[in-house]
Amino acid sequence: MQTSNNSQQLRPPQGVIEIIRDLEGAGFEAWCVGGAVRDALMGHAHLDWDIATSATPDQVRTLFGRRRTIPVGIEFGTVGVLDASQVMHEVTTFRRDVRTDGRHAEVEFGASLDEDLARRDFTINAIAFSPSRQQIHDPFDGRGDIAAGVIRAVGAPGDRMREDRLRALRGIRFASRFGFAIEPATWEAICQSAPYLTRLSAERVKQELEKTMDQVARPSGAIARWRESGALAVLVPELEGLSAEARHALDCAAQPALARRPGRRLTRFAILFSDSSSASALQAAMRLRFSKHDAQWIAALVERWNTLRLELTAALSAGAPEPARVRGWIAAVGRTHLSAFFRLASARWAASQTAPGGGGGGGALNDGPAAHAVQRLYRRCVSAALSEPVDLRDLAIDGDDLRQVGIAPGPGLGKILTVLLARVLEDPARNSREWLLGEAQRLKTPAD
Repeated sequence: MQTSNNSQQLRPPQGVIEIIRDLEGAGFEAWCVGGAVRDALMGHAHLDWDIATSATPDQVRTLFGRRRTIPVGIEFGTVGVLDASQVMHEVTTFRRDVRTDGRHAEVEFGASLDEDLARRDFTINAIAFSPSRQQIHDPFDGRGDIAAGVIRAVGAPGDRMREDRLRALRGIRFASRFGFAIEPATWEAICQSAPYLTRLSAERVKQELEKTMDQVARPSGAIARWRESGALAVLVPELEGLSAEARHALDCAAQPALARRPGRRLTRFAILFSDSSSASALQAAMRLRFSKHDAQWIAALVERWNTLRLELTAALSAGAPEPARVRGWIAAVGRTHLSAFFRLASARWAASQTAPGGGGGGGALNDGPAAHAVQRLYRRCVSAALSEPVDLRDLAIDGDDLRQVGIAPGPGLGKILTVLLARVLEDPARNSREWLLGEAQRLKTPAD
């Protein structure tokens, strides 16, 4: 154990310090461990400080009382302890793995701190810190790997991956998030894990992708590693043919601080699937356990991009489009998808100009409109969407009005409404009850 200048970077919240003080005062060991220690050593903010202790879960609950403790994962040794500000911190008993099926481990307590650290995934996550003694315990030289910019498994890489197959994806995410290399033996173990990743639940795979979108400034690197390792073909085969441009478009979209917003994250997923058909995107999103609403939203954005990208690119390259054409695009995209569609389109167009190796495959464009032209069109679309009729609901008449003038319910009525909207998109002045009913009568077929 060492006292180090690094310890000056480690400043846990007061609530964590007090919980550790109480555990040590009762005769137990207690250390800060995990991601918060790693991030603090790297100068990154981290909100969740976890505590590892020699106290058993029952001893923790007895010490802090039932009102201050929550059995969040008691079978794995984890108890949530509320500090004086009612903030919960996870306190986990030192443990060792007894057996594992590659995802769920059976653990036993009574282990030492070193044994507890030895069961962790990567050296950068196997560092402990004692705030009371200002000591860092780093038996696997995680600080050395942080300094060298390396992701390295604790102990034998193959053993760590077999214990928990999710570690392969976590290793890729950490490397991409921090801009680290993956140590060769660890990378080989990650690649060898790929065929066994089907043991992971779809929810876990989705969570890893979400964390990549939230935490990684340049997700293209993570997705490239998923493909190189074989994980992509196993887990999301729809993305096997993903172009370099589509990957780079992820980097051109909103950065992680904004990507944590649910809508921004979904837009990044739509960008991820933007080389696919909408049906393929929907299938993949449903398999990854997105809600039906979110899966359909992703697929709808993909469908709109595939339908409009060539027309929009050509029109923007030719100069300012006519108002009627702009209204037509708004109608095709839909008011509720407008902002997200332009985020997707802007990212794809920016990537088409800057992606390594040029445009790329998968139907990617070789060039895109200038950013100022895209922004100008977006502002025009927002203004028109707020003030002009661009949707069936904006028409001065509806289906009831058509039925009252003798147009029978059914597909024919819907077609007439669609034609009427097209006429209004051409000239908003036509959106009057008198003009629309007259045009509807003209469009009415003898069968009506």
